[in-house]
Amino acid sequence: MDKEIIIEEYNPNWSKQFKLEKVKLKETLSDKVISIEHIGSTSIEGLGAKPILDIAIGVNHLEVVNEFIEPLKQIGYEFVYHKEFSERRFFRKGKWRAGTHHLHFYQFEREPWNHQILFRDYLRNNPDVLKEYHQLKVNLAEEFRFDRVSYTENKASFIHNVLQIAKKAEQ
Repeated sequence: MDKEIIIEEYNPNWSKQFKLEKVKLKETLSDKVISIEHIGSTSIEGLGAKPILDIAIGVNHLEVVNEFIEPLKQIGYEFVYHKEFSERRFFRKGKWRAGTHHLHFYQFEREPWNHQILFRDYLRNNPDVLKEYHQLKVNLAEEFRFDRVSYTENKASFIHNVLQIAKKAEQ
């Protein structure tokens, strides 16, 4: 059985934990990394979240990620291959379905990278949308307590809609 989905209140330590992890990642990875960003709900002050740090790492080409598998393993990250993740590479720190950190490698400034940053920044700057997203997450966590796939799938349309609004606001 999967670990129960629990949305915790925002914790300012998440930001501190990210900063510490970013230092480790910079030391471990080479100059082939362009940017390391805190993404996901733990990166947005005031937003409740599952206590998992999501970290986006921007690279020029995803093929370079193969060079990072062993060094990341040395600091506790496991590469998780997903054929459906053609536009990113994924690593997990912690137990299966109960990780503490998720690394998402993207091609820097390509659409998947930009979507992560745009969504994060839009929620940071729009408290009403942040509150709406928080309530959605709480409701879905109650409805799909042990079903992470359904929980995630049911957030998708909200995220898509916010991205469309955020793109229009950028223009």
